[in-house]
Amino acid sequence: MTEVAFESALSARIDDMLEACTKCGKCVEICPVTGPAGVGAASPQDVISGVLDIVRTGEGPDASRAWAKGCALTGDCITACDYGVNPRFLLAMARVKMARHSSDPRERRRKGVENFRLVADGTNVLARMQLSADELTRLGQKVNQRLESGSTVAPGERPDFVFYTGCNVLKTPHIALTALDVMDALGITYKVMGGPSHCCGVVQARTGDIETSGRVATNSLDKLAEGKTGVISWCASCHVQFTETTLPTIEKVRGSRPFEMTPFMLFLATHFEELAPLLRNPVPLKIALHKHPGIKGVVEAATKLLQMVPGIEIVDLHQPAVGLMSNFLNALPDYKRGLHLAELEAAEAAGIDALVAIYHPDHRDLCAHERDWPFKIINVLDIVAESMGLSHEDSFKRLKIMQDADAIVADCKDLIAANDVDPVQAREMVVKAMLIDQPLPLGRGREGRPAAS
Repeated sequence: MTEVAFESALSARIDDMLEACTKCGKCVEICPVTGPAGVGAASPQDVISGVLDIVRTGEGPDASRAWAKGCALTGDCITACDYGVNPRFLLAMARVKMARHSSDPRERRRKGVENFRLVADGTNVLARMQLSADELTRLGQKVNQRLESGSTVAPGERPDFVFYTGCNVLKTPHIALTALDVMDALGITYKVMGGPSHCCGVVQARTGDIETSGRVATNSLDKLAEGKTGVISWCASCHVQFTETTLPTIEKVRGSRPFEMTPFMLFLATHFEELAPLLRNPVPLKIALHKHPGIKGVVEAATKLLQMVPGIEIVDLHQPAVGLMSNFLNALPDYKRGLHLAELEAAEAAGIDALVAIYHPDHRDLCAHERDWPFKIINVLDIVAESMGLSHEDSFKRLKIMQDADAIVADCKDLIAANDVDPVQAREMVVKAMLIDQPLPLGRGREGRPAAS
């Protein structure tokens, strides 16, 4: 399929949605970030009308531009629409159009390449600082030509599923390894794909480089079609990019989709009956769930899964649930810091033993706060693993709590050498892809609030 065919099909989808939108404004009314994004007093009808103008021309009123830039992909707007329009998709296309309107193709491509390299280097280096060659292979990351990518079927056979990690979960690899352990226990066959060699194209799309984004995503999509039953996705960002942009566009070009994609938590929900007897060991913890509702049903499935674990008591902290994952609040840094602080304070007041995240960016953002607050910060699969008698060290959290790039590199020196990582690049990526990734500053002041950064 040519890049021109992809772009033409995407444009046709956009045109259909623009025509279907009635500009009623319900999507704006229900959005939780209009205030933090700076939409101001503009009417919901005017805001969505302006978004449609941006999608068509690249230009529109300030309130509409602010809403598009501040979108955290919470997804409430999709449910609110009575006409089958996906406002979240339209906001993504508005951001693409604004990026294209503000730079020429060469600049868009340059930014896309730079941003992709940063993601790729951070992912590759941090994974290789934490994992053995066998573990890298299991996660589909070859370290030399003699190693095969992660698969539980013989060469030439098709697995039940392809397990698609995305890129950045490889920075917190214990989460992905535990997901594979759970599938092994359920008797699911799979092949693991992910990392920079199977990019979803979202990084390039954010710079407005739709040509490269479509090509990259299509190449990955064709590789992912190996599973007999479909693709299980871990990363919510990749899931949205594929299911809302790439797969529907490919379907318009080819007449069908090569596969359906299911988030890991929703996949597990279809196997809860089989999983329940495997959750044997009590895990006596009072916990609260860190929630992002961007993919419908995931928070509910994670809650049900935790309720299946003997010994778990779940406390509702009554905090806002906003965004697709934590990193989608990066465009609203003050709002994001406020949400994190309020949640940590509520967790302390509730006397919980652990704050439990679902997604990997949430874990990266929050885990080092375990140093300063009287509860653990863990992933939902950490609890599942403990109940099933499984174990993988959360080396990312241990390293990040050090807050010292030289100490982290020294701690990982054996794996750095074994996996042929340049120590200078390792230190650079620790700073860029681990330590800077700290929205709410660490440390607590005299009144129990974070110390000034």
